[in-house]
This record gives sequence, structure tokens and C-alpha cells, in this order.
Amino acid sequence: MRIDSEAPISRFIPHSIVSDLSVGQSLFVILIVSTTMMAGCLEAVESEMESGIYWDKDLIYIDDPSTHDDSRDFIVSSPFSNDTWGNASWAVFGNEEGGNCCEHYLAGTKEGWIVNFGGEYPTWSEDRGHNWQEYQPSIFSQIGCLEPKPTLPGQEGLGEGSIVQATNGDLISMGWFPYPSTSGADQFYAFLYDSEDEEWTWCFNRTPEPFYDRSWQVEVIGPINGGVYGNGEYASLVISNFWHQVQNVGGQISTDGLNYDYFPFPDRDGNLDSIEVNLISSDLGVEWDFTKPHKEMRAFPVPSGGLYFPNYFVDGTDAFLDTSLNWWSATNQNGSSLPSEYCAFDSSSALHCVVSESTMITHLMSLDGGESWQNFTYDLSTDASAIEEWEFHSSGVHDLFVLSVRYQSSLGPDVDVAYHVRDFSESLSPDQFSFIGQGDLDSTSGAGADIRFDFASMGILPDGGSFIAYHDSTDPDPLFAVELLLPAEMYNPN
Repeated sequence: MRIDSEAPISRFIPHSIVSDLSVGQSLFVILIVSTTMMAGCLEAVESEMESGIYWDKDLIYIDDPSTHDDSRDFIVSSPFSNDTWGNASWAVFGNEEGGNCCEHYLAGTKEGWIVNFGGEYPTWSEDRGHNWQEYQPSIFSQIGCLEPKPTLPGQEGLGEGSIVQATNGDLISMGWFPYPSTSGADQFYAFLYDSEDEEWTWCFNRTPEPFYDRSWQVEVIGPINGGVYGNGEYASLVISNFWHQVQNVGGQISTDGLNYDYFPFPDRDGNLDSIEVNLISSDLGVEWDFTKPHKEMRAFPVPSGGLYFPNYFVDGTDAFLDTSLNWWSATNQNGSSLPSEYCAFDSSSALHCVVSESTMITHLMSLDGGESWQNFTYDLSTDASAIEEWEFHSSGVHDLFVLSVRYQSSLGPDVDVAYHVRDFSESLSPDQFSFIGQGDLDSTSGAGADIRFDFASMGILPDGGSFIAYHDSTDPDPLFAVELLLPAEMYNPN
């Protein structure tokens, strides 16, 4: 029952009863009714207070916010209402930790590193952001580079790159330096961290395309028998945002992580032989929580070997690159295509796909290689006029899915938010909604824009903490934040 707070209480007592009572009796009845009605209201208030006070009762700061140079409180709210629950502190970082004017290219490793290649060189932290390191190339590249070239460390000029961890623990990455410098112009450097040797190496590569533009990078699960491209434990595939996705020219591939060759892609209206790809997996290692490339790669590694490109062809058919580096038209084992270009496995063997349409994002999950799907739709139409950028990541170890969204607010500025889905194996419904930053800055992607936020980027650490790129008025360039308040059950200091 809705009660008008300004209405007299007698309004809720039948008039026939009131008229038959004395003044004292009437007051007594009114008191009883008032107390009865207010009891429900008090219970609701009490429940609401408990929700507000104890929403974080199972959460702990696994990292003291005061030990970071810059920690900020972000609002935590209900995913399904406008109710604000409280604040949570995140550690905040900027260009000095691997970004540039317009972007961060974030990834995580199974060892607990946060890596960033949004700027000139691979940058990483092994301790949740307290200390940062950067790798710069030596004057001379090591023996084995097919195009040896001396360089001046730290003098390549402004740049950007890509980075992701391979399943064997290596870090595959590349940097592009477009502008003239003391080292040259329009340069493509491959950077490789060998997990066994625990050291970085680099090679110069002359790509066939001028003005390479934004790169995306992914592992092709091996062993690779690549013919003219060589053999290796895996292959590293790099594509250009402009040359591949706009012009469909192709990409670059390497079987040693250092020397790249031009690699053609099939025409999107091509008619290739078809193959059924086994997308059912089990007993995946923890490394599969960290092999997901940035979504704009629009491909994902396949545990049984190779690389899968959902919805690659213009008719919606998928493509597959096998371990011999041959291209196929592809379906899963039940003959179906996947529902989105944006899909990835995690260590739980769950296959996650995400679809963005207008102001809605749908998360689909399959536990049987795409034969059946569960789904949940995030409807942002109440608050957003458009979705600007978005990214997702999942951790099978923690049964955790996180969706990061930057949307154009109906009220004006862009807003960065994050949805946490804990225990996604039981339900895809989010249980936490966070505002990342102040949500007070309009920005867009692409050269020529005054205020740029070129793409969303994020990851999840082995402890279950997420790290997410965002942009607000507190800095002229994009920032990223590392989550500090986590479920106590996730935290294992040993």
C-alpha cells in the first residue's frame, strides 16, 4: 500500500468506524492503525539501512589504498536500480604507467603482472601498481633478427603498441612508431618476453603497409607447422586497425615472436572449404584466463589448436586459421556459427560472446562449445544515448565476468561504468555496478579529436581484482584504475 505522508491518518480508517467512537476511542484506534502501518515502513527502512551499511561486509581491501600515490573513491550501486550502496577505493594511474594521449592497452598475466602498451614501450607492474618497470630496446637487436637495425634507446618518438600473454607464459607484443625521429619513421618493433629465460628481446620489422595504425594481437595455439612462415610452439598474429579491418589487406605473423611476415587474409565474400572446429574444452589451465586478446582483434585462440574468427565473412559465416596456417570457412561441431565477432574462452572452459546493439549489450555464455547458450542483456537506454566503447573479461578461476562500458550520457558527458558478475556459472545477472571516475568528460576516438579516448581496455588479475581504462576531467589524457576492494574469499596472501 502506498501511503501519502501528508494525508491525515484517519483517511485510512473506515469512516463508519470513526463516527461511532468517542474522541478518546478514536484516538486510540488511530494510534493502533498508525503503529501497524508504520511498522511495515520501518521494516523497509531498516532493511534499506542494512543494505546500505553492510553491502561490503564480505569485502576486504587486499591492498591498502593509502599506500598508493593516487587512490580514489568510486561509487558502487545496485545494478538494477538507482540505489547507491557506498564507495570503493581504486588505485589510479596515467601516462607514466604506459599510456599515451589517447589510450591504454592493458593486459594481465598469470603471474599477477599488470602490463600496458598504450605508449612507446612495454610497461608493467608486478605488485598491483606500486612499482612500474619499462623495457626499452638496446642499441643493437640480438642475433636472429632478419632485419637488423641499430636504434637509439628511448629515441624512437611517440608510439603505441599491443600486448597479450601466450599460453606458455611469454608476452607477445609490438610497437609502432609513426613519426620521424632519430631512429627513423614509421617503424615496427617486435618485443618478446621469454617466460623461461625471463628476459625481453626485440627485432625491427619492415611492414609492407605504410602508416600501420592501431595494432591488435593474439596467439595462434600450436604447435605450428607454418610452411614458409616457419614452425614454432605458437604463432603471434598482429593486425592493423586500418589495414585489416577497413581495407582487409591482412596482417603480420610470426612463429618466433620476433620476426614478422606479411600474412594475407581471405576475402570476406570468399568461398572457402568448410571445417567443423571443436570448441568443446575441459581441464583448461589458469593461463586461459589471460590469453584473451583485445576484443577488436575479433578472434580468439582455440584450445585444441588454431585461431577462430566469428562472423568473419559477409554472410555471417565464421573463419578458422589452423595450426598449418591455412584458412577455412568454419562452424562449431553442431554446424552453427557463433553469435558475435567478440568471443573468448576462460579457464572454466566457458565460451563468452558479447553483442552490442544501440544502447544494449548482451552477454552470451556456452559451456558446450556453442551448442546452447545462456544470455543476459544490459539495457542502458534509460541513461545512455549511445554506447561509445566497451570491453569484457572473465576469470574462470574466480567465476567472475566483468563488463566495462563507456557510454554517452543522455544528460551530456561520457560515463565509465563496470558491471561485476560473480558466480557466472550460476547466473549471468550482475551483482555489482560501479561508476569508474567522475563521468564528466566528453571524448571520442580517432585522430583530429580534441579529447580522445580511443578504445576501452581492461583485465582481471589472478587475485580477482579488475583494472579498467577510463577518462574524466581530472586528467587531459586517459587513466586506468586498479580495483582494491575484493571478496575476502578471493584473497589468498600465500
